[in-house]
Amino acid sequence: MSRTSSTDSSSGRRGSTGKPTGARRADHARKRPGRGKAARQSDRRPPGRTAYRRALRREAPTVVGLLLDDHDFAAMTDYPSFPFRDYGLYLHHLDGLLRSLYAQGTSVAVTLFDPDRYADHCADTRRPPDTPASRVQYTAAVSTTGPAVPYTRQPLALLRVQLAREADRRAVWDRAGDILTAVGQCPDCEEPFAHCAFDLASHTLLRIVEAAGPGAHHFVCSLPGDDGDPLLAAAHITADPDGELHVSDTEALVLCTVMAAARVATRPGGLVLRTTDSTGSDTVYGWSLHPDGPRPLTEAEVFNAYCTDPETGDPVPPEGGVRYRAGLPLPPPLPGDEPGRG
Repeated sequence: MSRTSSTDSSSGRRGSTGKPTGARRADHARKRPGRGKAARQSDRRPPGRTAYRRALRREAPTVVGLLLDDHDFAAMTDYPSFPFRDYGLYLHHLDGLLRSLYAQGTSVAVTLFDPDRYADHCADTRRPPDTPASRVQYTAAVSTTGPAVPYTRQPLALLRVQLAREADRRAVWDRAGDILTAVGQCPDCEEPFAHCAFDLASHTLLRIVEAAGPGAHHFVCSLPGDDGDPLLAAAHITADPDGELHVSDTEALVLCTVMAAARVATRPGGLVLRTTDSTGSDTVYGWSLHPDGPRPLTEAEVFNAYCTDPETGDPVPPEGGVRYRAGLPLPPPLPGDEPGRG
């Protein structure tokens, strides 16, 4: 007597037809052609909620406040809600946070967290200072007006140096801007004097670059401050042989603002240019800045200006292989190129 059996084993399960179950499923799938099409369409479905939110997270910038030194850090330890008590441990975990955000594809900017200004901000906005929410709100507020540096996975020590320089640059720009704003209107036109003086400084800078010719040009401008603290600004400009210029907008903005403030300064400022030509030779030029414009310095004056520390007045040893030359005479501006002149 014949008997149909059903057997389960590692070789597969057989049904009444004698075919393995997998084979019957394949036959069944071939009889339903629409199923394969639906499967292919499901592969083209849009990403799910998690993928969408990850994509949006990569496009949402993050701002992180940094306590620049141990003095600022010590001031924040007065708040019980501030979780750190060791500055080294704080920097270690901050570095880890920045690396983690960067690894996720997040755009990160680091801004300066100033405890004194934070306290003033909380007093002005009537927010309790000893809360994480207030610290977050302050960091977001200063990120739009204060110094900030993009995080590109640079070492934390370098990041702190970059942020300190940016903070100094912003402070110089604010002081020079206050000097110009206090003047009011331009005596030659009805525009604000700050606008006219800045335009004149921009044109002067372009004329100096034109006179220096192609090469890498590093400018340093110094202006004595009424409080004894000089205003210092620097900018690096590369001029191609075809006349195209490459410069940081932020550096040029601060440099031209300090040059503009020299138009109303009680004491003359100084402008020094170190240019490197295509042969690698370095030449230093200098001008003194007066209300009526820059005046070229003599070769001896350029040497003294470049070899003197502008902050302390102490002599600085001259560099070997550097030539010191009198300030270049500037080409006269074309008619209409001097803005702010009646």
